Amino acid sequence: MMGKKAVLAPLMEALIRYRTQGNASFHVPGHKNGQVYEHENIASLLQEVMSIDATEITGLDDLHHPEDVIRDGQELAAKCFGAEESFWLIGGSTVGNLAMILTVCTEPGDLLLVQRNVHKSVLNGLMLSGANAVFLDPEIDTLSGLAVAPTTDTIKAALKVYPSAKGVLLTLPNYYGMGHDLTATAKACHAAHVPLLIDEAHGAHYGLHPRLPASALSCGADVVVQSTHKMLPAMTMGAMLHVQGERIHRELLRQRLAMVQSSSPSYPLMASLDLARWYIEAHGADAFTVGLAAVDAFRKGLEQLPRFRLLEPIQQALEGKDAHRGLSEVLERADEGISGYSTQDPFKLVLYDTWGILDGFGLKHELETYGCVPEMSDEKHVVLLFTLGSTVKDASHLLQALVHIDNDMRFKETAGEPGSTEKEQQRFELDFSTWNNDRMKGYSSPVPFGLRPISPDQMETVPVDESAGRVAAEMIIPYPPGIPLLYAGETITEAIALRMSRLRELGAKWHGVADESMLTIRVFRLQ
Repeated sequence: MMGKKAVLAPLMEALIRYRTQGNASFHVPGHKNGQVYEHENIASLLQEVMSIDATEITGLDDLHHPEDVIRDGQELAAKCFGAEESFWLIGGSTVGNLAMILTVCTEPGDLLLVQRNVHKSVLNGLMLSGANAVFLDPEIDTLSGLAVAPTTDTIKAALKVYPSAKGVLLTLPNYYGMGHDLTATAKACHAAHVPLLIDEAHGAHYGLHPRLPASALSCGADVVVQSTHKMLPAMTMGAMLHVQGERIHRELLRQRLAMVQSSSPSYPLMASLDLARWYIEAHGADAFTVGLAAVDAFRKGLEQLPRFRLLEPIQQALEGKDAHRGLSEVLERADEGISGYSTQDPFKLVLYDTWGILDGFGLKHELETYGCVPEMSDEKHVVLLFTLGSTVKDASHLLQALVHIDNDMRFKETAGEPGSTEKEQQRFELDFSTWNNDRMKGYSSPVPFGLRPISPDQMETVPVDESAGRVAAEMIIPYPPGIPLLYAGETITEAIALRMSRLRELGAKWHGVADESMLTIRVFRLQ
């Protein structure tokens, strides 16, 4: 194995045996190992995958009752990622989030403390469980305006007021790779006798290299969901759920996972989870060497383009890891004490135009023009996602694109009075901090969730620009990153109305809305 120690990938090996045997198939799937497409050139790529697209026959085990190669693969995953037990997910982190909520919230009205800026799948889990959510306000990094996660003090305060809570659910790192050490938070939860549930979709690689932040499991979290397909080399929709400790009903968790996942799971997808874990164990920390070299090459090249900068935690900047940021600016930021996070995923590079000429959406568009496709953008930033599969060649391509953009005369002409763009950005950067500006305690009152739909006669449509003060009757989700700005039943503040208008003007895409143009929004009728 390329000179590395032999590490088994039991399901992948079983599928190779299945393919080699060439047995006649009298079972699903209907493509019969891809042979139906034998003479169709258009299907050649899929036909190769279909040769191992099997089902629960002898020798290939069953995801929902594993006794053989899938059991072995999941046990190897648990050992690799530091869990007591690991489960493969074939519906992404979405099904993991649903399952862990349905496991801890078993009765309608059960209370769960939930980070306010969570992925929409968490809200769907609350709806399915019929739980009441107490939303915890996240810390805001006011230099970027980005929401990270609640502080331990906020969580302690909410647990004291709501001792009947069934658990605490947080999302770390966020879509931008920002986070903090969860050890103190886990201790606070356990002192209150509740489990800590972590949506670590963007941190499957955490703890696997000295330059990466600690994993949520190593910090003491009870249940952790990871998108193995995002930052590790699994296929799209491939994810894992890891569990440790005695605070989680394991048998119920297995039942919930079977409930929300297909009874006909994809074998190629599961094999990719097996391979992703195998790759990490076969190569160890060296698995990240090439990817980190690409990151370092990009950072070094960016020093020659001072117009473009990266977001960094204060401590990393003070340690000299943000070489192209001026020392005076770093010290000024440190004096202000405004950082909402202490760790940054080195593979998530959050880029912005310091001249303020290109907003995040505009910069993303220009990068795509030069063949560089970012992960996402917002009003100011572009998220560039490197992984262990990135190369120095990729970094060079990206740098050349930025050189072209920097030299483009269209983007050298400033509009308006000097500093106006910066002031405009700052105004919108602070919008996140005003989501609940009438609530200074850091957490909400319980908000009920359920599956009963809102009837048409209960709501009306109003212009977004005139919606402040009304109660939302639909969920508003800019995508990516898929974090709801509003959920049904939440009062729309001036800041949120302004933010929706701003995102609309910048061309953001939306999920969960009736009017995709976002000119109007559905609200509850006034009584």
